[in-house]
Amino acid sequence: MQPTPDHRASSNQALYAEAKSLIPGGTQLLSKRPEMFAPGQWPPYYREARGCEIVDLDGRRFLDMATMAVGACLLGYNDPEVTEAVVRRVRAGSMCSLNNPEEVELARLLLELHPWAEQVRFGRTGGEAMAAAVRIARAATGRDRVALCGYHGWHDWYLAANLGPAGEADRLSGHLLPGLKPRGVPSMLANTALPFRYNDLDGLAAIAARHGDELAAVVMEPTRRADPDPGFLAGVRALCDRSGAVIVLDEITAGWRLHLGGAHLRYRAAPDLAVFAKALGNGHPIAAVIGRAAVMQAAQESFISSTYWTEGVGPAAALAAIRKMRSADVPRHVEAIGRRFQEGVREIAARAGVPLNAVGHPALVSIQFDHPRAAALGTLLTVRMLARGILAGGGFYPSLAHGDEHVDRYLAAAREILPELAAAIDRDDVEGRIGGPVRHSGFARLA
Repeated sequence: MQPTPDHRASSNQALYAEAKSLIPGGTQLLSKRPEMFAPGQWPPYYREARGCEIVDLDGRRFLDMATMAVGACLLGYNDPEVTEAVVRRVRAGSMCSLNNPEEVELARLLLELHPWAEQVRFGRTGGEAMAAAVRIARAATGRDRVALCGYHGWHDWYLAANLGPAGEADRLSGHLLPGLKPRGVPSMLANTALPFRYNDLDGLAAIAARHGDELAAVVMEPTRRADPDPGFLAGVRALCDRSGAVIVLDEITAGWRLHLGGAHLRYRAAPDLAVFAKALGNGHPIAAVIGRAAVMQAAQESFISSTYWTEGVGPAAALAAIRKMRSADVPRHVEAIGRRFQEGVREIAARAGVPLNAVGHPALVSIQFDHPRAAALGTLLTVRMLARGILAGGGFYPSLAHGDEHVDRYLAAAREILPELAAAIDRDDVEGRIGGPVRHSGFARLA
């Protein structure tokens, strides 16, 4: 077995130690905190990234078999065609007092891919685009309440789901969205965001029955870990038609992975608004809200505006990314890679007697341990993979840059590592093998 490198002595870890004193939480994104993988051992920073390989600040090379920038780099890191388009725009000037023409071209292309939609607004991040979409829905309907399912960002409209009535203690512990603290969210927003579970049409119907004439929107992902039940999405559409609410589909994570243009096209869903980010720019900031003109025009009746929504890098990157996705059949490739990964992991885990499974869509794999020490087992797996030059966490989001050889490398490492995990379970010494703290838990998505 390869020895675990001394990560604590690295310049990577030294920089992160400084960052934690300068930046609250140490990073800008919860999902990128090293503590979410293997505290003190996961490399916090990178020097170079190409394809599905990363070089960290200490010069060590890693194969990324984790989430590829939390799903942002569907084509792989530093895709040459996207990079060329970005560099060309930067050299020509990416920001000035006028508007970039690429945003009109991108709007035209998005509407070509989505014949149901008629207008587009752009942002630069998924969270802000979701906030804009909800603002548009509220402006279009003149209503305040929102029914929601899934994770949709950090803004007040969303975290209001975790605001309890005054005097109700510890509401988060049993809530549908545990771990997302609403501290700082105005208390008067309580009961403006009403959560329901995916595929639970009755639960949504109950919200509509109680608040139908106050309901501005139903906000949800078209899919996360499983396909919709037969009739579920059509039922949501019918319910919204009856109540006058707007359907907002969040395609930030699933979009482009399962189907060119988004999972809602695969399921023949009929939204009023759809939101894209992450893979839309393949690592460059760009987000889009597309929708029916009757709803989108409400953006003119509210103030939705920001200086850096007009820079040119995001649209240039998105145009190049979409053109490559149209020619490369990315959904077919990532599904094949993800399925090879899932089947291999399941077989190896079964042979080793480890309660490990790889679930979800092949394009969005979640790695789960069915064990009381799941977090410790996941940390140990990550630590042992790091020693073999592989980044591995609680999920695998395959990209166009991944090939069979990369999956096979992961599976070969798993064949060596999982028997140790089985022994650690038998001997009840999982934590003692990690060489550091157990990873932190994140928030639970509303499934």
